[in-house]
Amino acid sequence: MLNHPALQFLLLSAIWGASFLFMRLGAVEFGPLPTAGLRVGIAALALLPVLLSRGLWPQLRAHWKPVLFCGVINSALPFALFSFAVLSISTGLMSILNATVPLFGAVVAWAWLGDNPGASRTLGLAIGFVGMIMLAWDKVSFQPGALGLAPAWGVAACLLATTSYAVSASYTRKYLTGLNPLMVATGSQVGAALGLALPTWWFWPAQAPQPQAWLAMLALGVLCTAVAYVLFFRLIEQLGPARAITVTFAVPVFAVFYGVTLLNETLTPWMLLCGAIVLCGTALATGVVKLWNK
Repeated sequence: MLNHPALQFLLLSAIWGASFLFMRLGAVEFGPLPTAGLRVGIAALALLPVLLSRGLWPQLRAHWKPVLFCGVINSALPFALFSFAVLSISTGLMSILNATVPLFGAVVAWAWLGDNPGASRTLGLAIGFVGMIMLAWDKVSFQPGALGLAPAWGVAACLLATTSYAVSASYTRKYLTGLNPLMVATGSQVGAALGLALPTWWFWPAQAPQPQAWLAMLALGVLCTAVAYVLFFRLIEQLGPARAITVTFAVPVFAVFYGVTLLNETLTPWMLLCGAIVLCGTALATGVVKLWNK
């Protein structure tokens, strides 16, 4: 039953939606950089045995430089930025901002790879960015919150993270096309772990984190990163990349639900309105919905 694409789609949405919850639980105890470092380190350890069992080590060894670098811009940098942002803004807001990844991805592909989006997708980009600006503008406050960080910095960190994701998508398309997806996923996590090893050690908390934080990190690394990658690549094989990436539309639904029910976060009508605008624009920008052919 789990082999059905629709069930895998919902499961992946629920898993990635929970990643913001686990990041919040981990970052409060560990801090942003150790949280990101532990996440990718655990994911790498979980994926390496699978890589070796499938005989993909020679391919990783042959392409290690671009794959490891992809890990820095696709995992290390955005994970660290999201772990910083979660200390100042809600997980629901983060998940909505994360849904702008396809918007930035379309812009980067247009500028770097010459992938002309066409009229319908260009309109989607405009709509999506208007929604994003409306949502972010509501949080442009530099007054420190409960943890001493201003919401504006959290929003900025999220947008930098989504931009990093977008750059890594075009980088992967340009330099890693044709390589085994599991190899790229595993190698990128190894590269991210190496890139964050020193910052993780340097900023390791002086006070020992609670067991709850360790469990959150284990879930974040194994479930929300290693297992999620496997599910995502299975969806790509079954549905194709264009349809598989629409999983980002459903992630905010689960993330908002977890935040409201488990973290007592507030969901405002303004967030719902802006989130709907962002998702509509993203659907157009990715070509999932088309108003006209060109």
